[in-house]
Amino acid sequence: MPKHVLITGGARGIGRALVDAFAAAGCRVCFTYHQSAEAALAMRDRALPICADLSSGAGCAEAARQALDAFGHIDILVNNAGVSQQKLFTDITDDDWRQMMAVDLSAPFYLTRALLPEMIRRKQGRIINISSMWGVCGASCEVHYSAAKAGLIGMTRALAAEVAPSGITVNAVAPGVIDTDMYRMLGPETMALVLDDIPVGRIGTPADVVRAVLFLADDGAGFITGQVLGVNGGMVI
Repeated sequence: MPKHVLITGGARGIGRALVDAFAAAGCRVCFTYHQSAEAALAMRDRALPICADLSSGAGCAEAARQALDAFGHIDILVNNAGVSQQKLFTDITDDDWRQMMAVDLSAPFYLTRALLPEMIRRKQGRIINISSMWGVCGASCEVHYSAAKAGLIGMTRALAAEVAPSGITVNAVAPGVIDTDMYRMLGPETMALVLDDIPVGRIGTPADVVRAVLFLADDGAGFITGQVLGVNGGMVI
């Protein structure tokens, strides 16, 4: 029987690569998107797109409802959707802080809470949270982003201990610099400086993150829980 997978933020970048990989592995996949409607609808041949505003609890609840209505249950939840922003700490507004926490930390909480009871009932499930290396070590001019991603790691570890007796694993993947639209917005000069800081000598790709997620989602990873798997080319050890 194929696994049922929900991936948030699945229309672009890492999320899209995750959708493609799980679909290619024979899973039934649904994914959320917000503003990338054209890209999302073009993926209907391999996955079910769900339009959702994950910055609100109601939006998360509706996304979970649609996923459960479509598939009956979710075996694997990948909390991938996120926003980022670079600002001096003193320039971060109340709205900046609220939006960052809503999407990067609260949305994984709301979606996990909505889908967890069915996982507990079935005594199986995989929850994989996409954090960041900046959630591990912090980044200058990204305090609110780093705080949200660090909070996601804390949630991962605490929930893993709580639901392990129910046959559910909870892990996080913490990507480093990955070749996505977000990275390309830095501009060529900054991109070159970033590359100099990566010990393996290259920028990461969405495929690098996908391989880590697929490993943690596999049935063979059932003894791995509460862990943070860094995919950063050696920038954070």
